[in-house]
Amino acid sequence: MESRKFFSEELSRLRQGILAMSTRVEENLGKALIALRTCNIELAKEVRADDSEVDALQIKIEDEAAIVIATQQPVARDLREMVTIFKLTSNIERVGDYAVHLARAASKLAKTGNSAFRAQMHLEKMAEIGQTMLRSAITAFMTQDAEAARAAAAMDHQIDDEHKALTEDIVKVIKKNSSLVKSGLRVLHTSNQLERLGDHITNICEAIIYMIEGKHEELNE
Repeated sequence: MESRKFFSEELSRLRQGILAMSTRVEENLGKALIALRTCNIELAKEVRADDSEVDALQIKIEDEAAIVIATQQPVARDLREMVTIFKLTSNIERVGDYAVHLARAASKLAKTGNSAFRAQMHLEKMAEIGQTMLRSAITAFMTQDAEAARAAAAMDHQIDDEHKALTEDIVKVIKKNSSLVKSGLRVLHTSNQLERLGDHITNICEAIIYMIEGKHEELNE
């Protein structure tokens, strides 16, 4: 009984670690979004600096999870949650990397001025949806709600739609003015990164469903 109590306490601590890590990434996405809207180079630099804390949290959580697995030898549902924690930290860290990429894009936009593309509107929308997806996915993890995880993953199609619209806009502009190819590809690269952000959050949702229901469900179609 004492061993089970210890495991429950450690598991609770790991869950709180996941929450703290995802909250920091969500905050960084928000900062990158503001930096994009306001061309705030200093705020963009802050996002890049904060990312090291996200990386440190990932290492801390994974080290603690490894110790729990080694000392408590969890089975069945408990073992699935421990495995899920590793999947979550990996994907949350990747989402954090995309927040940094958006911050870099904001810095470049601040230096070069607005482009000929209607890029900012689409990039902002993609980042906003990403924030909501991440928050919803981690809430699903904390509340152990598989249906909420599915609902969070379903929002990814909205990011895909924004990415598609931006891509089409870039193609149209480049066809009219070939000198904009380089800047168009730069914007498209940022859009690609944000599209992948949605894919990683969908991966988080799939891991949560596996944890709760014990089955692998493909949500990223």
